[in-house]
Amino acid sequence: MYDVVVVGGGPAGLSAALMLGRCRRRVLLCDLGQPRNRRASALHGYLTRDGIPPPELNERGRAELPRYGVEVRQLGVTSAHPVDGTSYRICLADGSHEDARFLLIATGVVDDVPGVKGFEECYGRSVFHCPYCDGWEWRDRRLAVFGRAAGGTHLALALKTWSKDVVLCTNGVRVDKGRREQLARNGVTVHTEKIDRLEHSDGKLTAILFASGDRIPRDVVFFTTGQHPQSPLATTLGCRLTHRGTVKTGSLCDTNVPRVFVAGDASRDAQFVVVAAAEGVKAAVAINQALQAEELQ
Repeated sequence: MYDVVVVGGGPAGLSAALMLGRCRRRVLLCDLGQPRNRRASALHGYLTRDGIPPPELNERGRAELPRYGVEVRQLGVTSAHPVDGTSYRICLADGSHEDARFLLIATGVVDDVPGVKGFEECYGRSVFHCPYCDGWEWRDRRLAVFGRAAGGTHLALALKTWSKDVVLCTNGVRVDKGRREQLARNGVTVHTEKIDRLEHSDGKLTAILFASGDRIPRDVVFFTTGQHPQSPLATTLGCRLTHRGTVKTGSLCDTNVPRVFVAGDASRDAQFVVVAAAEGVKAAVAINQALQAEELQ
């Protein structure tokens, strides 16, 4: 019987496993090695680690776990089922199973990359979703936003912090008069035509080509087309979701399902690596306190 099974080995899961190990808990961490930011060349905004490649951060984190007795398996978790209200039976991808008193899900989310030709090739090189993560590197360049009216308008206006040259491309979706006027007042041009493809050279964007044949030179695209949980584990257990499609959690990463915690991008908080790491620690402390309460009875 493990005290905790942590599902997901990104910053949230690693931070949680580290803290739980330091609390002398028996911990199993399962990870498939498919983090959301695996296409990124560097992560940003993480004090003392700004600019580090995401795989290197995770490798350093995993290297710190053995001294605390944390077991790590490169293996997925297929399902989990409550047992007598005091533990969970965790089913693993190799057909085996383990039991744990608490379950911490830190599997993150997957961005819904637009299906327009060229997006997949440019994703992580000149196509991004987060201006806080990648806006600085593209400051004062020719920026484009791909998104529908509301989300696209919000992102386009936000990107004015990083560049004066921002256009919004809605790929066939109309933009109402009020939003058009707001965008125009702030110097954002709107293109509602269908996009044929992104023109690029080995993933480096050069222009956006529309179905009409028109093209506009651009250096980068930021998109806002939604996301979904990387793993269905939380929803199959009955965890409630927010309107954004992330798991609804309390201030300590707790969910509406007993003994199930969710930390990182799949939870309700801001989706940054540094926040995910902090959430992992918060969840670990909450789980340890719950274990203490049971043991001290």
